[in-house]
Amino acid sequence: MIHHILITVINKFNEAVSFILRNIPGKTGIILRNTIYRSKFTSFGRPNSFLTGTHIRGYENISIGNNVNIGINNQLYCTDNPGGLVIGNNVYTNSNVMLNADCGGSIIIGNNVLIGPNVVVRSADHNFSSADTLIQKQGHTGGRITIEDDVWIGANAVILKGVTIKTGAVVGAGAVVTKDVDEYVIAGGVPAKKISSRD
Repeated sequence: MIHHILITVINKFNEAVSFILRNIPGKTGIILRNTIYRSKFTSFGRPNSFLTGTHIRGYENISIGNNVNIGINNQLYCTDNPGGLVIGNNVYTNSNVMLNADCGGSIIIGNNVLIGPNVVVRSADHNFSSADTLIQKQGHTGGRITIEDDVWIGANAVILKGVTIKTGAVVGAGAVVTKDVDEYVIAGGVPAKKISSRD
């Protein structure tokens, strides 16, 4: 009983410290986060900038490259897949971006990638094939999402598992990407399709 109480107290203390750390504003907050995050992530380049409010689960499974800028209130999740979330160099995310590599999925992001506000990148789906069982009790199916170099993903886009967005592609605002996007293609719509080409 005492052991259980002690673990609960430690967990609550760690949650409070994480809350304070992620919400310290300005340069002071960025410097403190960089200092502490360097020892928590699998790898953590420099100089990086994590703005306030970002929730992170599974630090030990996440690799961060150099010159990565994470916007306000992002979510980085990778609790059950070592190396399952990799962010390359010169990656910029806007506010409220979710990169969710939980439930057996993985997300690999290349270099020089821009991700607009409110984008969701989710590499696992709920199973729902049995009508006799609650969906929340049927588990998940994980997959891989790869975003190659020099990609821009517009605001409010959703990227689903099993997708590769190839080098130089642009994903339009509000698109739902369910299939691969070829090199230098501009894709948009629900589901996303080729609209044009950058060449």
